[in-house]
Amino acid sequence: MAVFDPPPKPTGIRVLIVGAGFAGLTAAIECVRYGHTPIVLESFPEVKQLGDIISFGQNSGRIFQRWPGIEERLDPICHWTDGIVFKTYDGDCLIKQMWDEEKRWGKRFNGHRGEIHGIVYDFARELGIEIRLGKQVTEYWETETDAGVIVDGERIVADVVLAADGVRSKARTIVLGFEDKPKSSGYAVYRAWMDSDELAKDPLTKDLVVNGDTHTGWLGPDVHFIAASIKDGKEFSWVCTHQDEADVEESWQAPGSVSDALRVLDGWDPVTHAIVRATPADKLVDWKLVYRDPLPTWLSPKKRISLIGDAAHPFLPTSIQGASQAMEDGTCIAVCLSLSGAKEAPMALRAFERIRYERVRKAQETGVSTRDTWHKADFDRVKRNPESILLKREAWLLDHDAEKHTFDQYEETIRQLREEDQRPKL
Repeated sequence: MAVFDPPPKPTGIRVLIVGAGFAGLTAAIECVRYGHTPIVLESFPEVKQLGDIISFGQNSGRIFQRWPGIEERLDPICHWTDGIVFKTYDGDCLIKQMWDEEKRWGKRFNGHRGEIHGIVYDFARELGIEIRLGKQVTEYWETETDAGVIVDGERIVADVVLAADGVRSKARTIVLGFEDKPKSSGYAVYRAWMDSDELAKDPLTKDLVVNGDTHTGWLGPDVHFIAASIKDGKEFSWVCTHQDEADVEESWQAPGSVSDALRVLDGWDPVTHAIVRATPADKLVDWKLVYRDPLPTWLSPKKRISLIGDAAHPFLPTSIQGASQAMEDGTCIAVCLSLSGAKEAPMALRAFERIRYERVRKAQETGVSTRDTWHKADFDRVKRNPESILLKREAWLLDHDAEKHTFDQYEETIRQLREEDQRPKL
């Protein structure tokens, strides 16, 4: 059984977490680190290793590194390169962006979502966290003294509830007071994860996999294609983001079509076509992206229920920060609860929202700016100034310690909130 050293002093704070994704599991693990008692409810009846490439920046990498043994479990399954090569859509090399400069900010972990999630899930189990699978929440509720959910007719009670069950969370309705509808983003993503055997046999693609891990991005009008080999080149992942006006009510995924993906890449570098053609039909996913307006608040009226992760703030993939910000949420909220105590749990959630809200909004904006930089580029100008298409890797985002920041900001944040409470209501 995994333990933290030194063991935390129990706080008696009961934290009910809905959703066992990265936001929910991080919140649960961090709550254990700080002595709280979490219970996690997950609607899926079993945990499967789903998905493809996922990225955790240095800001979340340091959270992993605080969990005993996790870094050692992650290293063998993660993607390790010294940079990413950017090319024009027709194959001209533009520039290689090196990662050397950002090493001073810490360590990144990029790999298969399902494999990384499995490691985190197993660690939560080893800590003794109660995780109930196959539990579909039908209702959220709160009073002045506690909060909870209804599952299979059972009323489950806690001091606070964290809704970490994604953009479809039923808790969004209790927070907003109405059911919000998503909007079309105008984009979709073809995604795949596969072994590299066929790519190694093709002269067009062999250099992407036979020399260990590589990372390559092709950029074109309203389309970008990112490919990465992993596990010393033995496995391969690619994503292709493109315009798509399909009318869907939520982000959803369906089996992808190789021929449809090739049509999106008409006129592109033959290497991208070879990658797509080598993709087994059952490994290709067509993922439609929708957009939701930023929420005015993440908290319920009585401040005992909080949205976290994608339930609070979904990210575009081009931000490369969705999972990292979800983990920051979990760390911040555990610290706030430890500083508030059980009797002031609603104030802890208010402090969490105040500390996190503007940082998250700023991080979300990077997804739009990166996509537009790549998709709207004037490639004649880009060839003269290739640095213009580099990913913006900035200290405010990546060299951030959510735990330390929360400790630093908590007291002043509480002072501001109490001062606001004392002002006359207009």
